[in-house]
Amino acid sequence: MVNLKTTYLGVELNSPIVVAASSISSYIERVQMAESAGAGALVVRSLFEEQIALDQLHMEQALSVGAESFAEATSYFPNIEHGGASEHLMWIEKTRKATSMPIFASLNAVSLDVWATYARQLESSGVNGLEINYYSVPTDPDKPASAIEKTMFDVIEAVRQAVSIPIAVKLSQFYTAPANLAQELEKRGVNAIVMFNRFLQPDIDPDAEALINEMVLSTPAELKLPLRWTALLYGRTKMEIAVNTGIHTGRDVIKALLAGATVAQIAATLLKNGIPYLSTMILDIQNWMAEKGYSSLDEFRGKLSQKNCEDLFGFERAQYVKLLTEKR
Repeated sequence: MVNLKTTYLGVELNSPIVVAASSISSYIERVQMAESAGAGALVVRSLFEEQIALDQLHMEQALSVGAESFAEATSYFPNIEHGGASEHLMWIEKTRKATSMPIFASLNAVSLDVWATYARQLESSGVNGLEINYYSVPTDPDKPASAIEKTMFDVIEAVRQAVSIPIAVKLSQFYTAPANLAQELEKRGVNAIVMFNRFLQPDIDPDAEALINEMVLSTPAELKLPLRWTALLYGRTKMEIAVNTGIHTGRDVIKALLAGATVAQIAATLLKNGIPYLSTMILDIQNWMAEKGYSSLDEFRGKLSQKNCEDLFGFERAQYVKLLTEKR
């Protein structure tokens, strides 16, 4: 009998498949369905500072309508304050009570003090860990790459000081030196890195001459980049590695584990194929392990990382030169 147990962010998981932050976490019955299908854990969709600020603005605008129409109107409404992150926190607590698998929070903020404040509030909700969804699109031409990284480090340090639970950082794929970045994150007490944050890109409609913003699901082809960097970083960092983009099948999970991942995060494949498909992915992993003679994940995790692979340069430039020089 094969054993799919693993650990991530300090807690034991029954399987290496983690449901990524997505709309799935917005419905208790879907979360429970994912747990029943074999999910090891779930990341609740992100708490966004900007969304709360927008909601607060809308509330203030609604309360101000007609407030000065009559002399008595100035005292008509009681002093109402926006609840901030309270609704999100209550939903996490409700989800926590409805499931037994580990639950991780996700946070995306803008202001340094808000990062720390919301991180503390999320910790108080009883989550097992916190995923820092660091989504930033730097557009200032006068801000060098080093300053961009320092901004992220300041956020990490503020959050690390604010909470005692394990934290993971969801990285962008656009950093110049991911290996050095991982090293710096480890120095600052980060427990895991998630590769990679999949930025939603705007499109353009030529007919309407307007921008289009739509949710486009990931494809299996997008798995190659996180696989590469997982294989390169495995053994070079003590942090755990979660592969996030392009995982669509059980075999994709196996690829991530062979590269050195601790867990694989999925969302698009469940949105496309239905949550019960997760059980098919679990079965595929079990069948492959039984066929190969593996009884636990540790027996093959990182087997094809750069550290353990016979082709030490296969994840760098060697394959590029080889493909270009092959006769076709």
